[in-house]
Amino acid sequence: MTKEQGAFRTIGELSKELSIKPHILRYWEDQFAMLTPLKRAGARRHYRPEDVEIVKTINRLLNEEGYTIKGARKFLASRRKRPDMAEDAPQSVADALPLAEHKPEDNGRIMAELKSIRDQLSHALNEA
Repeated sequence: MTKEQGAFRTIGELSKELSIKPHILRYWEDQFAMLTPLKRAGARRHYRPEDVEIVKTINRLLNEEGYTIKGARKFLASRRKRPDMAEDAPQSVADALPLAEHKPEDNGRIMAELKSIRDQLSHALNEA
């Protein structure tokens, strides 16, 4: 039996739905202040639809896009400040990169690396 889109989810249901272990969800609650599921008797967690969306976004940022927890926190905080922004649109290039720190002097090295990758891909496509 599946729940409706707007139904509350227990930690077990959300864990199963998104293939995320319950202890990871509890850890994310500590790391992301905006993730605050309702807690019922016996400290049973119930995730509201907006909590589910936050968890899905955190999961995407950390596990698919390579963000650090600090970077994901920053991304989510910037989205909360500007709700008019598109869901996935970063405010700047620096926000879009999952790099811990970016120094201006690294630009030349990064550009050279990107050009090298582009050339390798182009060469591989031409040979295919």
